[in-house]
Amino acid sequence: MTVSAQTSSGVVGLAGRFPAGASADEPSARLRLAGRPLPMVSPARVYVCGITPYDVTHLGHAATFVWADAAESVLRSVGVHTLASRNVTDVDDVLTTAASRQGRHYDDFALYQEYLFEQDMAALRVRRPAHAPRARHHVPQVRQLAAALLTTGNAYERDGHVFFRGAVAAADSGLSRDRALALASEFGDDPADPLRDDPFDTPIWRPSTAEHPAWPSPWGWGRPGWHAECAAMALATLGAGVDLLVGGRDLVFPHHAYQAAMVEAATAVTPFARRVMHVGAVHVDGRKMAKSVGNLVLVGDLVRDHPPAAVRLLLLDRRWGADWEYRPADLDAATAELEQLYAAAGRPSRSSAASGAVTAALLDDLDVPRAVAVARDEGGEAARGLLQVLALG
Repeated sequence: MTVSAQTSSGVVGLAGRFPAGASADEPSARLRLAGRPLPMVSPARVYVCGITPYDVTHLGHAATFVWADAAESVLRSVGVHTLASRNVTDVDDVLTTAASRQGRHYDDFALYQEYLFEQDMAALRVRRPAHAPRARHHVPQVRQLAAALLTTGNAYERDGHVFFRGAVAAADSGLSRDRALALASEFGDDPADPLRDDPFDTPIWRPSTAEHPAWPSPWGWGRPGWHAECAAMALATLGAGVDLLVGGRDLVFPHHAYQAAMVEAATAVTPFARRVMHVGAVHVDGRKMAKSVGNLVLVGDLVRDHPPAAVRLLLLDRRWGADWEYRPADLDAATAELEQLYAAAGRPSRSSAASGAVTAALLDDLDVPRAVAVARDEGGEAARGLLQVLALG
């Protein structure tokens, strides 16, 4: 018999002290992520960069959210309470343009797209986060962030814009100047804007023309910048620091770099994220899955023809940071592997140590392939436990 992690009262008297188990360590301290220890104390604060709700969910999007969900589940399995926030960027020029093409108001269009996204997440058994902040509900927090950064000298106001001084964030990225500028432009910024003191400065607040939504501010009617939205939503829901920041690999720079730099400059709390999970990109025909390329594989299509748990296993049965190529045959293989795990779960356990080996693999940089191999070979409780933790049952 083991002591429950949920024991509410201490045992008084020696007679009531039953053996506490052979393991003398606390599993919450055994997590390793990105090659380094990441001991956790409840609640583990997890910020997941969510969707800009203007289009359908493809497999590349889903990979990030399934991995974030799996990381939380592994933590809960060792007694760590998790507190997750997954934002919705529903103030964005791409969204406004897409809604206009459909002849719809941007927030009505965003809510519909968010509904479709949640249907896909439910199919993939991704739990709803504790917080799902929407950018349009956090405009006051963006204004507060802008004011804080102006006060600390990390921002300046010019012609209705508030710009964050971003040169340090760019320098810390490790990218060449030309590459950093190219990425900033690729993600909708304008380094050549003559209003900026430096090409790497980025808007926290910007004026809105008639076709864009606008809110009042001390600097005039306008709307938030993208990086500032995520910074403000993270601050509002989880505070000045998080244990884990999760997003796609394409968000390393500029988005996560600026988000972290803004929070740190405003709060003087560093680092913003104790660890970052940048989930590898999904490729099709040798190119990253993207609407602009036209090589999308939609979650809704896959779950119509295959068990949703098989799609989830396809996303998880690999190293989380590695880019990978999607092939339809791989989904068939994941379906077959899922059936093998179900069969293994119905067998008697071969070893009493197998469940511990599965847990050890999951705590070692979320090594799902090793955990799956142990569960499939050993069967019994090890397989049943893995199916539960990875939400594959």
